[in-house]
Amino acid sequence: MPSPSGRRRLLAIVAIVGGAVLLGTTAATLLRPAPAAPPPASAPVAETALSRAISSAQSRLRTTPDDPATWAQLGSAYVEQARITADPSYYAKAQGALERSLAQRPENGPALIGMGSLANARHDFAAARDWGLRARTALPDTAEAHGVLADAYTQLGDTAAATAAVQRMLDLEPGVPAFTRASYDLELHGRTDEARQALDRALQDATGPDDIAFCQYYLGELAFGSGDLDLADEHYDQGLLADPNDTGLAQGKAKTAAARGRTDEALAAYRVITSRVPLPQYLQEYAALLTSAGRGDDAAHQYDVLAQQEKVLAAAGSVDDLAASAVAADRGDAATALRHAEAEWSRRPNVLVADALAWALHLGGRDAEALEYADKAAALGKVDAGFSFHRGMILAALGRSHEAVTALDTALRTNPHFSPLHAPQAQRALDDLRSPR
Repeated sequence: MPSPSGRRRLLAIVAIVGGAVLLGTTAATLLRPAPAAPPPASAPVAETALSRAISSAQSRLRTTPDDPATWAQLGSAYVEQARITADPSYYAKAQGALERSLAQRPENGPALIGMGSLANARHDFAAARDWGLRARTALPDTAEAHGVLADAYTQLGDTAAATAAVQRMLDLEPGVPAFTRASYDLELHGRTDEARQALDRALQDATGPDDIAFCQYYLGELAFGSGDLDLADEHYDQGLLADPNDTGLAQGKAKTAAARGRTDEALAAYRVITSRVPLPQYLQEYAALLTSAGRGDDAAHQYDVLAQQEKVLAAAGSVDDLAASAVAADRGDAATALRHAEAEWSRRPNVLVADALAWALHLGGRDAEALEYADKAAALGKVDAGFSFHRGMILAALGRSHEAVTALDTALRTNPHFSPLHAPQAQRALDDLRSPR
């Protein structure tokens, strides 16, 4: 955890810096929590521009194959294309292009940054850190190298190093990628209002529709996480004005519709979203909503689709045991949830994985151990209704009823709509604990 002076400096720069210059990468390269991959920005304009960039690079390389800079550009563009399309087959293309660049010019910074971004996209965060360190050596004053490190260190649970990397980005290039990463760093430390300020600052610097949509999406997520559906919808709607085809914003609108009780509307939206971009997060949310609506067979089908998508991702070198643990927990498979959570903890011991491991241990009846990991999940101060719900259920199982009431009440006061499956469960548990015996 960063020192108090370090934390104050991060906030000060977020609050006062001006004249920002955007990095070459978009804000959507930031790795935020569940999903482990960021929401796709699937606007036709963005895709057309990226496709043109790929075609241009391919054309240059056909005539001048010994061009490490263009190979690096092509590899990085393939990483972005994988994100936009949710098609992991681009990972292999990206790796091939970036390795070609490095073979022609070893230790060239753009290719090292590209390899780090690719490793982050594949959830190989230890490798991403190593690539980022090499990129920082090659290009010490390039904010993109520090962005790779910020994402990797965040996921690896090295919060002090992550904050330092974000701070360096703010020093070098105080633009959208730096401010959005600063926002997430602040959010993880429970400083939600300051996280919102950082996103507002990012939005001021956003010019393209993809960056505007990205900032509005995460402003909406902060509002949704605090239970403010009206403000969440306002941000999602503003983002859709900039980018009407953004899938992440559509997902946000689907969540608020479900929270408002418009279940059929939300289910219809998720059906479209998952057919366009079958990310595990969207499929899991769709299945959970179907389950809560009493449509178990339809939910089982979506879980089957999710399992197939996870196989596709794994074949492309991307394994996400955190998502797999959450799915198994939702389906009541405590042993599988624990196996995946333990595997993920061995790779990236951050607060999100600590929470998943705590919940899996609770489902398996190992509540004393579960509480240890719930404590780890709470260590940074992140305000999260799901975290509080899990902690409350663990405390209730341990017979610590007064503390359980406090935790469950906190979950529902933070966001009474945090999950179509678990918010009602939290309310029932709270009512039981408060009822006279």
